[in-house]
Formats: sequence, structure tokens, C-alpha cells
Amino acid sequence: VRGQGPPGSSVLWACLAAVLGTTGLIAFYKGMAAGALSIVAPIAGAGAAIPVIWGLAHGDHPSGYQELGFAAALIGVVLASFERRPLRGQAAFASGVGWAAIAMLAFGAYYIPMHEASHGDFLWAAFVFRLTSTMLIAAAWLVLRPPSARRADLPVLASISILDTGGNVFFAAASAKGLVSVVSILASLYPVVTVLLARAVLNERVHRSQELGVVLALAGIV
Repeated sequence: VRGQGPPGSSVLWACLAAVLGTTGLIAFYKGMAAGALSIVAPIAGAGAAIPVIWGLAHGDHPSGYQELGFAAALIGVVLASFERRPLRGQAAFASGVGWAAIAMLAFGAYYIPMHEASHGDFLWAAFVFRLTSTMLIAAAWLVLRPPSARRADLPVLASISILDTGGNVFFAAASAKGLVSVVSILASLYPVVTVLLARAVLNERVHRSQELGVVLALAGIV
């Protein structure tokens, strides 16, 4: 369809991005299965700090507002990570936070190699990314042999794959034009949509201190 071959060896950075992105996605799903989606998503989204730190190491200079955002996101992640136990009133790590932290690191690291892969041709970068991730999941499927999905779930799974692939393609397109620190921050705003849907569709409610942490984390990303 593209009518031309790969733009060069730089597109292979998408293979590393696929390893990191797939790891983050698995951890994100595990976190959602264990805890509240409105807690897991903002923590995972705070991984945007990683490409920003990468940009700082390569000469970027943050403004005062950006430094304030870093602090707000960090404080927000900490507050969102703890919940009050109803019996004793003591604070403890919220369910799924450990997986969310893994997703945060993996998603944050994903942005950097995907940015490098997208310079030549973002569609080739997206294709190599998806091809690699599919091979990784297929290998895991053959080893672990999980139970088959129900036929009724297939349309939902297909819609998830279309949305996820669309997100990767659009991020690759943005990376081909813009700075990694800017496009990764904007891409990390996805928890806003996730949290709103968790409230509206799943009726999720968390402790007040965690709500404050979610708001701070999202505000910090913005």
C-alpha cells in the first residue's frame, strides 16, 4: 500500500518501542484487573516524565510552569497510590499500584525509541511496532496457553486493537513532526478520558485523598 520500502535502519527502533509498549500494556491490564481504573490510569500516564527528563538531558530547558507540573504529577502519583483501609483507617498501597508503576516506566520509556523510529516514515514505524508486538504476544500465547476468548468478546477485543493501533499511528505521525518532550506529554493526557469514562460508565469512587492525587497527577501532566 505504501509503495516504497523501509526508510532506513532507524525504523528498527520501533522493535524496542514494541517491547516496552507491550510490557506496559500487560502491566496496565493487570493493574486494571487488580484495582480501580481511575487510580491505575493517572499513575501510568505520569510516565510522560521520562521523555521530558530525556529531553532535559539533551539540552531542553523547562519553564517554571513545567517544573510546577513535574512536582504536581509526582505528588499526585504518591497520593493516588495510597488508600485508607476501612477497618483500621490506616494507609496502604492501593490495589494495582505496583502494576501501574511498571506501566508508568514502560510507557514512559516507549516514547523515546518510537520517536526515533518515526523520523523516516511514521507508517513504517507503526507497522514495525505492531508486527513486533504481535510476535511477542503470539510467542507468549504458545508458551502460556491461556483459555480461549469467548466469541461474544471478540468485537470488543477488535475495537481495543483498532483504538490502540490508532493511538500508536497518530503518536508516530506526531513524533515525525515534533519534539519528543512535547508530543509525549500530549499523548499522556489519555488518562483524562480514561478517568472520566471510569466514573461515568463504571461508577468508580475512591478515597478523597486519592481523588486529590488523581487531579494533581492529571494537572501536572497538562
